[in-house]
Amino acid sequence: MQAHELSGEPPCILFVDDEPRSRKWFAREFGDEFRVLTAGGADEALAMLTERRTEFGVLVTDYRMPDRDGMKLLRTAQRDFRHVVRLLATAYAEKDVAIAAVNQGKVLRILEKPLDGDATREALREALALYRAQALERAVNEGRVAALREALGFLAHELNTPLATVRGYVGSVASRYLPPGPDSPPGIAQFTEEHPGELRLALERAERRALYCQSLVSTFVQSARDAYPDAVPQSIRASSLVEALLDEFPFEENERAFVTLDVRRDFRLPGRRDLLYLVLCTLAKNALQALRGRPEARLVLEVGCAADAPAGQRAWLRVRDNGPGIAPDVLAKLTREPVTTRAAAGGSGMGLMFCQRVMQAINGSIQVESTLGEGTVVTLYFQPAGLPPA
Repeated sequence: MQAHELSGEPPCILFVDDEPRSRKWFAREFGDEFRVLTAGGADEALAMLTERRTEFGVLVTDYRMPDRDGMKLLRTAQRDFRHVVRLLATAYAEKDVAIAAVNQGKVLRILEKPLDGDATREALREALALYRAQALERAVNEGRVAALREALGFLAHELNTPLATVRGYVGSVASRYLPPGPDSPPGIAQFTEEHPGELRLALERAERRALYCQSLVSTFVQSARDAYPDAVPQSIRASSLVEALLDEFPFEENERAFVTLDVRRDFRLPGRRDLLYLVLCTLAKNALQALRGRPEARLVLEVGCAADAPAGQRAWLRVRDNGPGIAPDVLAKLTREPVTTRAAAGGSGMGLMFCQRVMQAINGSIQVESTLGEGTVVTLYFQPAGLPPA
């Protein structure tokens, strides 16, 4: 993506002709509407494109030139400067030249010399319009790729801990295996346990974490599908997203017992379900880790909306815990830079940064409030896609 492509500055038109009089006429004729630069040959044009490639949007070249003709210039521009829209000007409009210009140089138009002022002006306008449309398409595609790349990195980060836990549980079970003795019954494997049901519990926990990993991978697959042009984003009710989390999240011990869902008023989420699911998983995981070992732990997931709330805060998902809270100096940096209160446990602080970018991408926002010793509230604000009847 060229830095200026979507800026307010119009791109330059590069006109290439070995005749000085022709170059002077082109610059004078069209300089009132367009930014025009000229070159006296293919080598000079390529040097200008190489040195100032971000400035040019359209290339117009004569066909008959010494040393290197216009077709060779167009082929090189097609290969090395694909963002530039190409036009060919020629007084020799033979059929083979036109075919080569279209097939090899991928030209938008063939202009017959002597150039007609009105027809050429319309062709230049068309070329610049195409350039801007293609620049916008490149920006959209690069945004999709960047989002996909970020989602992939976040997915790898999120999968690391549950997969390591699965491996630990499976390894623990395998280490308890007793090789069969001469009197062992056939078809029955034997294991040792320190407590009755210990191995079964380990396998159940491993299975739950494996299912959670599977849900994250499915989410990423949907992200990859949504990255294709013309993909229709999935949209669901906010309560359905929270219910999916409660069904799929790998809660430890009795964690699920102190997590509650409070739906005050439901709404349809804007944006992509897959990325919002990753955001909610991140917030729930952070809250649960903060609550571990706390007496009377509580985690409330709230869904609500209000037509009379300020713009940008009319619908929300809220994650509220009664954990230890966040120190003011750390709270001031959250969502603005990678900072974590769990560095010793492998935290990177990238989770909330990811959440912030996802919310910004759908014109939403994230707010973190916390009081030491009392807990933390993280609110996701949305511009809702639709509200049910009150």
